[in-house]
Amino acid sequence: MSETSDLIKLYSTRILALAADIPHHGRLDSPKATVKKRSPLCGSTVTVDLDMENGRVTRFAQDVKACALGQASAAVLGAAVLGCSQADLDKAARQLEAMLKTEGPVPDAPFDGYEALLPARDFKNRHASIMLAVQAAAEATRQAEL
Repeated sequence: MSETSDLIKLYSTRILALAADIPHHGRLDSPKATVKKRSPLCGSTVTVDLDMENGRVTRFAQDVKACALGQASAAVLGAAVLGCSQADLDKAARQLEAMLKTEGPVPDAPFDGYEALLPARDFKNRHASIMLAVQAAAEATRQAEL
């Protein structure tokens, strides 16, 4: 398959639809935790604000400046993050990384929407951008619990 057709497959209609509709886009006033992550390879950035109560995410916002894949990943996270624990987000990050790097399975529900990013496995230079949002959210839960 040519590089052009590989890229067309990668930027599917589903990925572009996710990228165009990121839940909880923006910033929170006075969050308990804020984490900004940047991919040095492509320059994508994600800033996550969140609050937690009783070990669960109760408020969440994300400012996403990334490629369509990073935006799609943030959309999947945004749709699933409320009510999640630190352990849930750490597990989602590990599973997403395994899905991308070692052909592991799609992350467990409620993060199974990452299935849309399966075509990105072959594009290692895009993995960091895809991981930003979930890594930032997991780190923010650790900060919020301090």
